[in-house]
Amino acid sequence: MGTAVLFIIALAVGFGLIKGLRIVPQAKVMVVERLGKFHHVAHSGLNVLIPFLDSPRAMEMRVGNRYTRTNLVDMREQVMGFETVQVITHDNVTMEVGSVIYYQVVDPAKALYEVENLALAIEQLTMTNLRNIMGGLTLDQTLTSRETVNTKLRTVLDEATEKWGVKVTRVELREIEPPAAIKDAMAKQMTAERERRAEVTKAEGDKAAAILSAEGEKISRILRAEAERDAEVARAEGRKRATLLDAEAKAEATRLVFDAINSGGGATPEVLALRYMETLQELGKGDNKMFVPYEATAALGSIATLKEVFAREGGADKTRPTPSAAALSAQALTRTVTAAPPAVPVRNRSPLPSEE
Repeated sequence: MGTAVLFIIALAVGFGLIKGLRIVPQAKVMVVERLGKFHHVAHSGLNVLIPFLDSPRAMEMRVGNRYTRTNLVDMREQVMGFETVQVITHDNVTMEVGSVIYYQVVDPAKALYEVENLALAIEQLTMTNLRNIMGGLTLDQTLTSRETVNTKLRTVLDEATEKWGVKVTRVELREIEPPAAIKDAMAKQMTAERERRAEVTKAEGDKAAAILSAEGEKISRILRAEAERDAEVARAEGRKRATLLDAEAKAEATRLVFDAINSGGGATPEVLALRYMETLQELGKGDNKMFVPYEATAALGSIATLKEVFAREGGADKTRPTPSAAALSAQALTRTVTAAPPAVPVRNRSPLPSEE
């Protein structure tokens, strides 16, 4: 009988010792109560609890979309995603917003004793503050100011969960779904904006092309004007050179004629009359021209002089008739020329009409 009692006692002690040994995994802790009151926090490793006196406190944790009850408190950063909730913006647009929150338990005792259900409290607090923040923004602000919304929501949640021993590290808006009518209007607006940008870009391109074309035309005209100017200068230089060469040629021809006349005994009336007639023939060339000499008597006198010369060359020895007025004028001109002193040769002078 005594042996059986001792065996039972030993078995109970062994079972109690085994029951009191607890192994806590890394990054997790266990809240231990003694006689229903918080005693200490058992950290990772081997921990010994007094049987029947110490007991772990269970905690509600959210894993995915369901809640589980466990004796271990996870000290790692947790992620909690929420389903989309309906919010109303400041301009009365109803939309659905989904969010994700990242938090970490920094004080396990407060997480157990300051709030009944930590995961549920965080979820409800997030949804409530999300509606408040989104209600103060317009539709365009909610779509373009996600970082602002995230910062405001994280600040509010961090202040509210501080007494729960929880640190909210990050809050993100997962999705924002405006109504279908708003989506269609936004798509039309985006299309119109892109078309406007395309038109502006095309207009700027046309403007740049027109400017470049005008500059090219300007440069082309300037180059053409310079080319025409250079051509005119070259032509003027050519005409000048040709005129100088022609003048020099005429002067040389005049000099040669003058030397030939002087070397042959001087300018006789017969030579002058012949040159005069040749000049008249040159002036009379062409159609619809009529040349009337300035002194008709001088022309008649020249003709009479030529007649007299031809008569002498033929050896005619006839009685000369009474000279006419033209003959007398020619004889007077001949005497005048004969009586004139011999001319001094002049270099580089303009040719006389009778010498051309």
